[in-house]
Amino acid sequence: MANYNQQQLLVDTDAFCKLGVAGLFADAVSALGVSMLECGRLAALPYMLKRGVLRRKFGDDICDTMAQVAEEIPIALQPSELWLDPLTAVTSIDPGEAQLLATTAENGLLLLTGDKRGLHGVKDIPGYAEALNGRVIVVEAILIELCVQLSVAEIRSRIRPLMDADVSVRLCFSDSNPSPLVGLQSYYQDLLDSLDPLTLWRPSSQAQE
Repeated sequence: MANYNQQQLLVDTDAFCKLGVAGLFADAVSALGVSMLECGRLAALPYMLKRGVLRRKFGDDICDTMAQVAEEIPIALQPSELWLDPLTAVTSIDPGEAQLLATTAENGLLLLTGDKRGLHGVKDIPGYAEALNGRVIVVEAILIELCVQLSVAEIRSRIRPLMDADVSVRLCFSDSNPSPLVGLQSYYQDLLDSLDPLTLWRPSSQAQE
């Protein structure tokens, strides 16, 4: 049985799928210095990968592989009502993302997320920007980190299955763009600016800026 006290990194469905489709999820977890057993995910994730919209979107083979990975990850801790209740009335934050945001804030964890609407919804809720300071990792940020650690060429070769599902990835890694890293950094900076006062996790290449 998983020891939930070991959880250091929570992962939402969107980020898991985007990185998983590209075969980059394990690399992302490793780049953040944690193991699969130190992660947490929503209980519904494996079931979502076995049927429904994700399977139609990404195909049977990819979803079968991602479902196996998802089942290795412990279910995320449940937050207290003190942290969860302020999020329930925010329409831009769905229930699953609310659980992950509240658990991250309450327990001082990291959160790897692709839900930008949820971040815009939480940034002005009292106490949340401070509790999440530097703990929220957006997909663009982890891709920047992976480009530095694994090389741009490696990420470009592996990201292709995601091109049709993510606009920023498609623009940054299109064959006509010689500098994917510049594009990712631009998207990331736009997010930094728009999410103020919420401060995002910074890739190591930008940590001292």
